[in-house]
Amino acid sequence: MLVLSRKTGDEIVIDRDIRIAVLATSGRMARLGIVAPPAVRVLRQEVHERLLAEESVAVSAADSASDSTIMTGVIRIAR
Repeated sequence: MLVLSRKTGDEIVIDRDIRIAVLATSGRMARLGIVAPPAVRVLRQEVHERLLAEESVAVSAADSASDSTIMTGVIRIAR
């Protein structure tokens, strides 16, 4: 992990086309501005974690459905 100290108005550049600017600071909080190409998904950590959890539930449901279909198919073939 790269750890940097920045002041209001300072920027960080990632891979030429992603810019993170410190817009304001107040106590332990920092307000950041992020410029990135449309193909780059930028999310707050809590949103990212929620989406991962939702995807995990969807994958589990899809796996269960396909397992049921496979089992049904096996039972029909076995008859």
